[in-house]
Amino acid sequence: MATTKAQKQEILAGLKESIKKNPSLVFVNFHKLTVADTTLMRRGLRAGGVGYVVAKKTLIKKALAEAGVTGTMPALDGEVAVAYSADITAPAREAYTFQKKFKDQYTIIGGVFEGAYKSKEEMMAIATIPPLKTLYAQLANLLNSPIQGLVMALDQIAQKQGSAAPASAEAVAEAAPAAPIAA
Repeated sequence: MATTKAQKQEILAGLKESIKKNPSLVFVNFHKLTVADTTLMRRGLRAGGVGYVVAKKTLIKKALAEAGVTGTMPALDGEVAVAYSADITAPAREAYTFQKKFKDQYTIIGGVFEGAYKSKEEMMAIATIPPLKTLYAQLANLLNSPIQGLVMALDQIAQKQGSAAPASAEAVAEAAPAAPIAA
């Protein structure tokens, strides 16, 4: 069934809104993907906070041209869909997850990152960046590492001198001579 002009206008408006609100878009080619696999993939993307829309290439190109994206647009070959999210790396990461699962049926063909077109290779590099929470955890671990090393070194020193040093405050009080109280 052909798409009416009103439906095309509605799809175009939705694409423009998605491009305007989201700093990252990924173009994917979904060739011979079954309905069951498509449903599974859409649910997975939605769970990852990623929107997904299938549209005609002419409408996608028109929306991107009106958005003022810079650079050279990658070739949009085959059946094309757009994955988008407010999280800057999520669309590429989630699309890459399904690319690994569906091999030849679902591939990243390019994208838009911070207002500029990116090639397939650049989007694949972005896809391997861990989520923001993971990056925060790695940073906290990196900052904690020197402190942890110092604590372990002090513990080793304390254990080495453990036989010479009293074990508790009570032992220190017993071992110390009683000092006369000056009046």
